[in-house]
Amino acid sequence: MTNSFIEPFVSAIENLPRLLANPDESGKRYMGYLCTYTPIELIHAAGFVPVRLFAGPGEVEQAYAHVPDFICPFLKRVIQRAAGGGYAALSGLIQGYTCDAACGVVNTIKEIMPEKPVFSIPIPYGKSGRARLFLKSAMDEAICKLESVGGDFSQNSIARSIQLYESIRKLQYFLYEPRDDGALPLSAKDRISVMTAGTCMPPEAYLEQLARLEVDLAHDPGIAPRGVPVLVSGSLVESTEIFDAIEASGGFVVCDDLCNGFRQIPPFAGQGKTPMDRLADRYISRMPCPSRSRAVDRCDDIAGLAQKHGAAAIIFVLQKFCTPHLSDFPILSEELNKKGYPVLLIEMDESWAVSGQTRTRLESFFEMTGGA
Repeated sequence: MTNSFIEPFVSAIENLPRLLANPDESGKRYMGYLCTYTPIELIHAAGFVPVRLFAGPGEVEQAYAHVPDFICPFLKRVIQRAAGGGYAALSGLIQGYTCDAACGVVNTIKEIMPEKPVFSIPIPYGKSGRARLFLKSAMDEAICKLESVGGDFSQNSIARSIQLYESIRKLQYFLYEPRDDGALPLSAKDRISVMTAGTCMPPEAYLEQLARLEVDLAHDPGIAPRGVPVLVSGSLVESTEIFDAIEASGGFVVCDDLCNGFRQIPPFAGQGKTPMDRLADRYISRMPCPSRSRAVDRCDDIAGLAQKHGAAAIIFVLQKFCTPHLSDFPILSEELNKKGYPVLLIEMDESWAVSGQTRTRLESFFEMTGGA
C-alpha cells in the first residue's frame, strides 16, 4: 500500500516531541523556528538542524498563565509545550517576523526559557532594492547571533545549504504533480505528512528519504481522482483528520495553499550574484501568506493554483483567532466566488477534532458543488 512509503516521514513527526524535549545523544544541535518565512538555510549553514516547533492537538491550560485566549491554537500549544519543558533540547529559537501574535509569543518564550537565545528576523513587506538590502542586513545580524551560541558559518556553508534546500523543494514539488490519468502520487493526508516531516528531519536525511519516495511512487498507481476536486487553503494544519473528513464527505484534495504544505515550496531558490543575494531574493519572492500580502493579491495566487490543478471548489481550513487568515477570508471568498469557485470556511480549535457538524457541512457543500 502507498501508506507504507511514508512510514519514515510519519515516524519522524511522531518522534518529534521526544526529540525536542530530550537532548540528542548524537550531538546534533537543534534550532527551533515558528514560521516558514524563517530563512532556515542560515540555521543549517551555521551547523544547526532547523526544526519547526511542533504543537499538535492537546490542552492549553498552562498557556493561559502566559497568553490570552484570543490567539491561535498553534501558538497556545507552543506556549503550553514550552512551559512544560517540551523544548528543552533546543539550542534556541529564531522567528521570521510574520503575524503580531507570533512575534508576541517569541517574547513570552524568552521569559519561559531565559537560558536560551530567542530572537526574530524582520522580513520586509516590499520587494525593492532597499527591502533586499534590509533583509540581508537582518540576516547578517542573525548570523552573528548564531555564531554567538556556537554556530560556525561561512560563505561556502551557506552556498551548500541553499543548494540542499533547492534540491528538497524540487522533490517536494513532484508530490503535487498529477499524472497523465489525473492520479496524484499521494493522498492529501500522506502528502501533508511528508511535507511536515521536512520541517523536523535533518535536511540531508530528509532529502535521501524524498529521493527514495520518488522511486517508490514511480512504480505505484497513485491515488485516482474521485469526488469534487478541491484546493485546501489555510495556515498550519497539524492533524490529517480534516483531510480524511473532506475526502469521506465527497471531496478530493488536488492541491493546498498551506504553510506546512505547498506554500513553502516556491520558488525553489532565489536569484543573485552571491549566496546571500540569492537567499534574500528567495524569501522576498516566495509564495505569500496573509501576514505578508494583501488579500486581493493572494486571490490571484489561489485562483491560479486552483486552475492549474483543476480544483472546482476551495475550502479554507483556518485556526480559530488566526487574525491574518480570518481577516482575509471575506475578501477572498467574494473574489473567488466571482471567479466561479464555491468557498467553505472550516475553523479548528486546539483539539483539531472534526465535529459531526463539520462533517455535515462538508457533505452539504459537496452535494451543492457536485450538482452545480
